Amino acid sequence: MKTKQKDSKKQSNGITRREFISRSTTAAAGFMIIPRHVLGGKGYSPPSDTLNVGGVGVGGQGFSDVRNVSSENIVALCDVDDTMMAKLLKSDRIEPQAKKMYEKANKYRNFRTMLEKEKGIDAITVSIPDHNHTVVAMTAIKMGKHVYVQKPLTHTIKEARMLAKAAKEADIVSQMGNQGHAGEGGRLINEWIWDGAIGDVREVHTWTNRPIWPQGINAPIEIPSVPSSLDWNLWLGPAPFRPYHPAYAPFSWRGWWDFGTGAIGDMGAHILDHPFWALKLGHPTSVQASSSKFTKDSYPLAEVLTYEFPARGKMPPVKLTWYDGGIMPPRPAELEDGRMMGDAGGGGLFFGDKGKLMFSTYGQHPRIIPETKMQEYQRPEKTIPRSPGIHAEWIEAIKNGKKSTSDFSYSGTLTEVMLLGNIAVRMQKHKTKLEWNGDKMEFTNLPEANQYIHKEYRSGWSL
Repeated sequence: MKTKQKDSKKQSNGITRREFISRSTTAAAGFMIIPRHVLGGKGYSPPSDTLNVGGVGVGGQGFSDVRNVSSENIVALCDVDDTMMAKLLKSDRIEPQAKKMYEKANKYRNFRTMLEKEKGIDAITVSIPDHNHTVVAMTAIKMGKHVYVQKPLTHTIKEARMLAKAAKEADIVSQMGNQGHAGEGGRLINEWIWDGAIGDVREVHTWTNRPIWPQGINAPIEIPSVPSSLDWNLWLGPAPFRPYHPAYAPFSWRGWWDFGTGAIGDMGAHILDHPFWALKLGHPTSVQASSSKFTKDSYPLAEVLTYEFPARGKMPPVKLTWYDGGIMPPRPAELEDGRMMGDAGGGGLFFGDKGKLMFSTYGQHPRIIPETKMQEYQRPEKTIPRSPGIHAEWIEAIKNGKKSTSDFSYSGTLTEVMLLGNIAVRMQKHKTKLEWNGDKMEFTNLPEANQYIHKEYRSGWSL
């Protein structure tokens, strides 16, 4: 069901699925009587109301993403590693009905083959290493498919800009997989900030316990055999060729420049999302970095990134600082002794003219500090529509022809902000903060930094 796709396929009765829904819900179109045996029994969703979904990447986060859209018809599954596919099919954490659907779904290694053969796919989930997100998502968007892409949206700033533009032009429903954006905590943060609970916010501190994988290291020199279950060429995708090594796949790819986006790419989409959303930040005017050692192959083990954002309407300029690798901001005086800042995974602090607001990794448990002030605060009415969850919201948006809350017009810019920090890390040797022009997508004071806005794709890979 491609409710927003311009070239929707015809059903056997000669009308599109979109027309089917419209005719069955609009009195002006008259009645369309369908026998009960066609619709099925109690609790059955008719084909016109069910999406055909393909999953690209079924291991790790892909396992969760496929499972969370199993209310729909999973018609195809794709993974470059057969062991990941086998784990999915053998898992005892899948409901019996979903497992039967997975077993029946056609299996692929190559996402291009899947999209070419599975003409009836309406939407896909993309849950693979960061460096491959864009080529897969862009291919699907150009075919009119709705797309759900894991965070961070892309590997480069230009990719984020291009995906957002393509999604808008194709009129498809997009969503980035930063699940905290769908949570209650994020909405409470917004409502309280907009209510003036802590006054104007001029500074924000954010932090994470990542990385939890090796960083600041050189590429391995050993060249082990590629497992027979893995298509290494497809795993590499547009990245420069290098021999296979388990230091890259299946887990630790996040720490390598060619494949991942480091700690901020992993968790910034969750943690930075809340100040970005609540303060309506958009593009920063500058970014600078301070970090531990890094190599030509791998991100630093720890870093501090500082962004400056301009005033937005009545909101004042904001200084936002990101900490990772075990580095934490100073404890605010208002925080009670013995009380954790955020949670074990990270968190954030808003510094307002009238007080401070703290939240945990995914925006959960927002609290004005100290707790006495939280108890005194008269909470405003809940004005932001609540979400059924990041996956369900995307599915509903497709069916209802609406926009999801972390669609690429929003998450694309958020991703750009995160990736600016990684470029600032690379440019530390120039001993200057980077001045950024978001409209022109360029660094204005250090042209050498612009080489990292995008990357060269390996032969055979393009957008």
